[in-house]
Amino acid sequence: MRARLALAASGQTCELREVVLRNKPQSLLQASPKGTVPVLVLPPTGDGAPGLVLEQSLDIMLWALQRNDPGAWLAPSHGNHQDMLALIAECDGRFKQALDRCKYPNRYPDTNTEDERTPAAAWLHQLDARLAARSYLFGNHATLADMAIAPFVRQFAGIDADWWSAQPWPHLQAWLAQWQASALLASVMHKLPAWVDGTAGLVFPFAQKPSPGN
Repeated sequence: MRARLALAASGQTCELREVVLRNKPQSLLQASPKGTVPVLVLPPTGDGAPGLVLEQSLDIMLWALQRNDPGAWLAPSHGNHQDMLALIAECDGRFKQALDRCKYPNRYPDTNTEDERTPAAAWLHQLDARLAARSYLFGNHATLADMAIAPFVRQFAGIDADWWSAQPWPHLQAWLAQWQASALLASVMHKLPAWVDGTAGLVFPFAQKPSPGN
C-alpha cells in the first residue's frame, strides 16, 4: 500500500498488476525471484540496458518522491531525512515482526501473541507521545515517515478494534483516523481483480475508480 501511496502522490505513472501470492505469475518470478510484492520494474535505460528492479516498498517510495515530491514528504519540518529513515526502520523491524505474529497467529504456533503485543504497544505508545507534540510524526505536515508507518499501524489497529479503541493513545488514534479518511488513501485502496500473465495491467494512478471488470 505505501508504495502505491507514494506513486500516486508523486504522479508517477506505471502499469499496476494485482498479484495473488498463492498463485504467483511467472512474470513476477522472472522480474523478482524472491516472489514477494511490491515490485517495480523500471523501463530500460537509454543505452538499452534493462531497467532496475525495485523490490522493497520503501525503495519504491523514495524513487517516486525523488522524482516529484509535491507534498514535501522528504522535507520534514522537524528532524531530518535520516531521522525519518530510522523511525521507519523501527517500524519495519521489531514492530512489523510483532504485527505479523499478532495478525497471523496460526503461522507462528510457538509464539505467544500477548508477548508480541506488549513490545508493539510500547512502540505505539512512543508514537502517541511524539504526536502529542505535533500533528504529524516529523512536524506540521505529513512526511515519508507518516506514509510509510501508517499502513502497518492500520493493520495492527484492525486486529482487535475494541482493544485499539481502549488504548490511551488519543493522538495516535486521531492521526490514524485522519489518514484513513484521506482522499489519497481512498484513491489507492480499490479492490482489483488478479492480474493474468500475458495481459495488460491497469494504468496507475487511476484517473477514476476502476470498474470491477477491468
